[in-house]
Amino acid sequence: MNGPKIYYTIPLFGGIPITQTIVSSFVVMVCLCIAGILLGRHLEKRPSRRQVLVEKGVSMLYGMVEDTMGKHNAYWTPYIGALFLSSMCGSYIGMTGIFRSATADLSTTLTWALMTSFLCWGCSIRANGFVGWLKGFTEPIVVMTPMNLVSEIAQPISMAFRHFGNIAGGGVLTSLLYTALATASAALLGLLGKSIPVSVVVLAAGVALLVSGLQKKKMPRKILGIVFIATGVLTLLGLGGVPYLEVGIPGILSLYFDVFSGGVQALVFSLLTTVYVGNACPAPEEA
Repeated sequence: MNGPKIYYTIPLFGGIPITQTIVSSFVVMVCLCIAGILLGRHLEKRPSRRQVLVEKGVSMLYGMVEDTMGKHNAYWTPYIGALFLSSMCGSYIGMTGIFRSATADLSTTLTWALMTSFLCWGCSIRANGFVGWLKGFTEPIVVMTPMNLVSEIAQPISMAFRHFGNIAGGGVLTSLLYTALATASAALLGLLGKSIPVSVVVLAAGVALLVSGLQKKKMPRKILGIVFIATGVLTLLGLGGVPYLEVGIPGILSLYFDVFSGGVQALVFSLLTTVYVGNACPAPEEA
């Protein structure tokens, strides 16, 4: 798995590269804007099913932000929602096979993490003043100042690398799996293709396993039967270069690496943002 490709370089300021990450991020942004326009228009007092689902989602998002950050910080909800949807869609766009996951690039997650840190610092400065914000690095004792500085620096780094590492790591594992399965397919078909009787036996065993699995409703037997039948048919036809083992197995693992992991990382990143910004923006009476 390589880094994002550079499609074009704008000859300004020494060259501005247009990479796969920029294209994917722009596509996600356009899709989210179009979805917002389509889902937010024609609102009625007697809502349709679409409007009910949209209002339910927005209500849940406001409730999550208010429970975590307090009702006085409810105005952060659009930002948190945009961050969550951008993160989730930026991860899922890699499943199209056309675009690269925007969150598989460290520059994307690091930018979001720095945005959260700048927001926290800005809220602290607004609430306590610049001098009061600087005093926070010297409490409770002056000796703790280096640790406080390390904590402020580690916050965006940990957020960025956690999100980037999970998405990029899943992409690397999926690529390695595809390569391994293609090699295994070629080796298996090449080995069985040298003996027609063995291919016939494998085909018959696959039919028997499939029939047995259908009768007894055993999913593992069904899967093995299909694999054996495909192996026997391909070897008999002389199609030794078909990577048939890549069908199905990567899709199952993709449910975790792409779907589950992408959604969880988007949720974790958004929740960490609400916690950090909420701590920097306490209620007026607490401040």
